Amino acid sequence: MLNIQDIMETITMIRQDNLDIRTITMGISLLDCADPDVRASCRKVYDKITHHAEKLVATGEDIENTYGIPIINKRISVTPISMLAAAGGDPIEYARTLERAAQTVGVNFIGGFSALVQKGFAAGDRELIRAIPQALAETEHLCSSVNVGSTKAGINMDAVAMLGKVIRESAEITADRCCVGPTKLVVFCNAPEDNPFMAGAFHGVGEPDCVIHVGVSGPGVVRAALTRCPDGDLSEVAEVIKRTAFKITRMGQLVGTEASRRLGVPFGIVDLSLAPTPAVGDSVAHILEEMGLETCGVPGTTAALALLNDAVKKGGVMASSSVGGLSGAFVPVSEDARMIPSVRSGALTIDKLEAMTCVCSVGLDMIAVPGDTEADTISAIIADEAAIGMVNSKTTAVRLIPAPGKTVGDRVEFGGLLGGAPVIPLHRESAAEFIARGGRIPAPMQSLKNETGACQAAAHLAAAWISKNSSGHPAAAV
Repeated sequence: MLNIQDIMETITMIRQDNLDIRTITMGISLLDCADPDVRASCRKVYDKITHHAEKLVATGEDIENTYGIPIINKRISVTPISMLAAAGGDPIEYARTLERAAQTVGVNFIGGFSALVQKGFAAGDRELIRAIPQALAETEHLCSSVNVGSTKAGINMDAVAMLGKVIRESAEITADRCCVGPTKLVVFCNAPEDNPFMAGAFHGVGEPDCVIHVGVSGPGVVRAALTRCPDGDLSEVAEVIKRTAFKITRMGQLVGTEASRRLGVPFGIVDLSLAPTPAVGDSVAHILEEMGLETCGVPGTTAALALLNDAVKKGGVMASSSVGGLSGAFVPVSEDARMIPSVRSGALTIDKLEAMTCVCSVGLDMIAVPGDTEADTISAIIADEAAIGMVNSKTTAVRLIPAPGKTVGDRVEFGGLLGGAPVIPLHRESAAEFIARGGRIPAPMQSLKNETGACQAAAHLAAAWISKNSSGHPAAAV
């Protein structure tokens, strides 16, 4: 039962520490909207989205007013559009339809102009990927994602090569609008099907017909809690973060349950992700510095981030049986006010950011790179991140913005929650020949989790062979 101290603590979190519900995201399946006639399919798509999401924005605003909890965004995620485009037709027609539906219901973003190509291309996948630059240039609310790898399937390097070119093209044709195109495109490995956060949200094929997910944030709350533990050891630091994450997640559970009841659709998950904003005090880097780092990026940063990410997940799971999505800590450079000085000083480099992605929730996020960066270099960075995700059975992602006309040290402004960032230097040596090889990087051994018997048999055979060849005597039968 809540007491007056809990209530006052929550009020302080909201008023002083930037605690908010970052998003209420409605996931909508469009599988029943497929039609060989693309115009008929688009009509079905528009009608279904506007029917289910008609009251989404108003409901979010009512809940905000009722409980006094800021709900920053109301969003929609849909079935990957490449699945509808497989029946034929121009994917741009679907992009325009999604944009029109988003404008009609008044949401901030709509995600799902997506393709899942980790093991190869199906009908509609290549066409959708090629259409991404134009789709993002023509629309305001549309977000796109492509899953190029998974622990189970390996990495589709042909898709990786395509996306380096797509990202460059998207930046070039939106250069007059602060390169907005690639800010709305995420390349994943092990993409979750229930992610409520943009730009990577899509509605997975295993999800219900319609569902409500909630994304909660609050880096400022965690940092404020750590200021009250100045002399604790790292075990105590982890406990403070877990307790704080528990409280934040309970708030998300409340909002999600209430939105589900009012909208008459199932409640999906709470995604507790410490997603920073450009606002002062709303920074993941600040949390790491509160643990004792002089600045984000110095030795120890990856260890501190690992502690933070793990404690956030544990606290969230304690608070709700419906924790999902990405849940952990994000490190989007342009959106984190405290990361900018670290980039400028050289403490936070692309190599250190890549190391941090081994333990955070996502990957290389909202990083501005020189405008003359080759497509092959972008593809190689995507491949590196996908490899980290594949081998470690975790979600990784890349959202790079090659800024035309900008060089290292120049600042690129994206505006709003996306903030701005200095252009970060990349290695200039080429990976072009590696990317040009194409094909697929095979899945690692840990992908064979359901092949225990086969693995044990192989191990016995290997042991027998070793025994035979090391002792000179035939091995025992296996």
